[in-house]
Amino acid sequence: MSVQAWTYIIVGLSFALYIYIAVRSRASNTGEFYVAGKGVSPLANGAATAADWMSAASFIGMAGLISFWGRDGGVFLMGWTGGYVLLALLLAPYLRKFGRFTVPDFIGDRYYSQVARVLAILCAIFVSLTYVAGQMRGVGVVFSRFLEVDINVGVIIGMVIVFFYAVLGGMKGITYTQVAQYCVLIFAFMVPAIFISIMLTNNPVPQLGLGGAVEGGEHLLDKLDGLGQELGFGAYTEGSRGMLDVFCITLALMAGTAGLPHVIVRFYTVRKVKDARMSAFWALLFISVLYTTAPAVAAFARTNLLNEVPGKRFDQIPQGLQKWEKSGLLAWADKNGDGLIQYGPGKVFADNDGKPSFQRGEGGEVVRGPQGQGLLVNELTASDNELYIDQDIMVLANPEIARLPNWVVGLVAAGGLAAALSTAAGLLLVISTAFAHDLMKKTINPKLDEKKELLFARLGAGVAVLIAGAFGIWPPGFVAQVVAFAFGLAAASFFPAILMGIFSKRMNREGVIAGMVVGLAFTAAYIIYHVFVLKSPQPQNHWWAGISPMGIGAVGMMLNFCVAWLVSRITPAPPEHVQKMVEEIRLPEVD
Repeated sequence: MSVQAWTYIIVGLSFALYIYIAVRSRASNTGEFYVAGKGVSPLANGAATAADWMSAASFIGMAGLISFWGRDGGVFLMGWTGGYVLLALLLAPYLRKFGRFTVPDFIGDRYYSQVARVLAILCAIFVSLTYVAGQMRGVGVVFSRFLEVDINVGVIIGMVIVFFYAVLGGMKGITYTQVAQYCVLIFAFMVPAIFISIMLTNNPVPQLGLGGAVEGGEHLLDKLDGLGQELGFGAYTEGSRGMLDVFCITLALMAGTAGLPHVIVRFYTVRKVKDARMSAFWALLFISVLYTTAPAVAAFARTNLLNEVPGKRFDQIPQGLQKWEKSGLLAWADKNGDGLIQYGPGKVFADNDGKPSFQRGEGGEVVRGPQGQGLLVNELTASDNELYIDQDIMVLANPEIARLPNWVVGLVAAGGLAAALSTAAGLLLVISTAFAHDLMKKTINPKLDEKKELLFARLGAGVAVLIAGAFGIWPPGFVAQVVAFAFGLAAASFFPAILMGIFSKRMNREGVIAGMVVGLAFTAAYIIYHVFVLKSPQPQNHWWAGISPMGIGAVGMMLNFCVAWLVSRITPAPPEHVQKMVEEIRLPEVD
């Protein structure tokens, strides 16, 4: 069967399973919609948390970034895994003992302030929308190739699916759906990784294959360094980013992980604090399977790409890779007229984002030149590079580049969708909860009955789907980059407020409000200026102290801490009952 047929079968079966679970687990009250009735087992919650956590950025974007960036891409591995440990040790058990539905609930009550609550609501929505944009982009990338539609059509299809089971089931439906999605995504990630590891290094364990030898006895990473340098790239195993930027990106990702509301809320779904700790253990174990494999997948994909594409005619490269051209995520410009694909450093196109725009006929088909290349609208640059390949397709295209069986390609498509949809659903729930529970119920109308609150929650999720879809169609960057911005915003806003709320009795409402405003405003302004306003061909020349927009959240976080501490020292201490509450949530729970 064809790749498309296998994709329809595997994706269709997995979606049928998700929808069946969502229908069977339909939320009937706000407790089930927000926190699944607090009746989820630690093992199931660990798997659901892992699926919620391993988004399109993990499944699709991370290995793609490492594949393109080489050693520099390791910041995502260090930041995201380290951040989860930080969350499990410092925040999750205490927040679970506090016993509220949401992070804005904690901040509003801990800092005895409706202003702090509203600010936390705005932060939760802002961060979650930024994060969910990356997921919708990932959904669009998968659908665009495997359903052979435009990427924007793919995003719209994803919007409809996410809206259905996120709005219907709430946290109860999402939790059990995410358990199934974890099984699908991890199987889909590991199967091609094992196959390709055997093909390249004769070792069935990808983690060991990364350090193994290829045919001829040369080590895989040495071969990859050589292949890249022959084409004019830097060595794969050498980094080019400054140490300060690497440190800041890693720190922003770590603190952002610990401050992400859609991950924190998962620890409210279990019965006891002890269960929250066990959930964190299981989640970290499940997450480690993918995260220890991702560097190997990145290296395998890069090696296969450099072996299979440069110096060949377009009709000689793997057929599955050719089909990515239709989605606009792969293009070849035959600049020297030799009919061969020349690949090297530099952009292929001269427009601002460096992405292709094809000439199309009346039926929408790509108009082709004499060598089979799609003819382009964009003006060509002076670069000798003739190939554009979007880094978000590296994981999805890897089985096709390696010429694996069609069913494996279809399986990877199902895994990518499972990763993107599981996280998108969790984020939409945070947005709907912040809108219905924290804003409408706790702030605007405390007398709101449960039925109307549930209606507002579903309405909020629906509006969030539309906004997220718009960001997916007009994304501010690659999947993992967009997600990194969300982590920076979370690090600069939520993390200091939560950490000081647990461990500092002296931190008051004036301090935390001032800190969150300064941290979030600074980080958002820096990202918006450098990503959307200043579109320089060499943006690093304009970075402050060499810190990129992905790492600026670390600076915003430090500003948050400093401003909060300073303001809290010149304003009144919190009330006595609040200080006692801080002491109590740190006491061990007695079964």
